[in-house]
Amino acid sequence: MIKWEHSIFALPFALCGAMLAANGHPTIHQLTWIVIAMVAARSAAMAFNRLADASIDAANPRTMARALPAGALSSRFVATFVVVSCAAFVLAAAQLSRLAFVLSPVALGVLLFYSYTKRFTRWSHLVLGFALGIAPAAAWIAVRGSFDPRILLLTIAVTFWVGGFDVLYSCQDYEFDQQAGLYSIPRFCGISRSLWIARVFHLLMLLLLISFVVAFGLGKIAIAGVVIVALLLGYEHSLVSSRDLSRLNAAFFTMNGVISVVFFVFIVGDLLLRR
Repeated sequence: MIKWEHSIFALPFALCGAMLAANGHPTIHQLTWIVIAMVAARSAAMAFNRLADASIDAANPRTMARALPAGALSSRFVATFVVVSCAAFVLAAAQLSRLAFVLSPVALGVLLFYSYTKRFTRWSHLVLGFALGIAPAAAWIAVRGSFDPRILLLTIAVTFWVGGFDVLYSCQDYEFDQQAGLYSIPRFCGISRSLWIARVFHLLMLLLLISFVVAFGLGKIAIAGVVIVALLLGYEHSLVSSRDLSRLNAAFFTMNGVISVVFFVFIVGDLLLRR
């Protein structure tokens, strides 16, 4: 039902937030519970999405083989899995800081709310982006027990990054979204314009990453990381066109996992070498 490797999208950005908050030296306790919180949150969000979209997935040829519509899992099991995952997330937050614990229901609300947005807004891609984008800010709160507005630059950057690649991914459901009356940028703008919108989102992401590097006073290694992310994004967009979406899964799964890990490595490298 859930691809565990999907956690790699947001986890490196969360760890960036933790490293920055701890000046490059978070404790093993903090890192362990942040990872548990991220996996639990991602599991709850994806399972809830599968539950909320079960009838939609059953009607879509691309998704009808998923566990719920295929009958491999029951709705009761998935609902129980969501509750257990949410409980694990709240427990993890409680182990990190009081503010993280207090805000944990808010974070879960954002994560679960996304599943319904495609029913009423074409900007659901950015809601998904924000659901992942809060990860670095949440990790900062987990480590510091307080909030720094500068970390929002990374939150917004991740929001546009995820929004951009979700627009690309949604292009393959263009016809189905029209038939089902679902809201998405490809449905309203067409595939060709949607590809340009995804490019604009990713350009905004890069500008925000530069602002993030400046705001935290990071050095040349971090700047090099942003440059490599830009090159990887360029390659990702070269994999798809309005006439050929056959390599969309490679662009979505492989490249975005690489991008998040590369950014983390360069940010951490900058922090550790400067200290």
